Amino acid sequence: MNKCPFCNADCGGKSEEEDNKDLMKRAEANDAGAICQLGNCYYKGLLGLPQDLTKAMELYTKAANLGFSQAHGSLGDIYYEGGCLKKAKFHYEAAAMAGHEEARCNLGAMEAHSGNIERALKHLRIAASAGCYNAMNYLRLFFDQGHVSRDSIDSSLIAYNASCAEMRSEARDVYIRYFY
Repeated sequence: MNKCPFCNADCGGKSEEEDNKDLMKRAEANDAGAICQLGNCYYKGLLGLPQDLTKAMELYTKAANLGFSQAHGSLGDIYYEGGCLKKAKFHYEAAAMAGHEEARCNLGAMEAHSGNIERALKHLRIAASAGCYNAMNYLRLFFDQGHVSRDSIDSSLIAYNASCAEMRSEARDVYIRYFY
């Protein structure tokens, strides 16, 4: 029997239909995380749901309006992929202000692509300090290109490692082994 490493609940034996029913029930109760997850299911066509970008965006928007930063990040990704950079930036900023480090990293990448290196570095340092692996990689690339000093990359790496160490736990390690 599969147990959730965080809450010890039974994870195994449920059918896709049962998972879908449980998710719908949580979404109907205005659980912002469930609404966002349901949006992911429509976006990717999971749990027997059809792939429907319009429905996914509607659900992401509802979850974002309930204050779920990951929904803002997902909306930012969709708008970015669609070429609507102004809306992507708006949603990435909303997610970043709520502590979503991957959205902060995406803001840094957008700033770098538009030539605002100093602003990009600021976003990337914040994201790396929060433990964002992609942001640390961007900073390493900027270091290789000469845009970041040795002292700056060292302090960013120290903050990144401290953040990662702070997030470590036995339950998280079990979760990572379970899913990866």
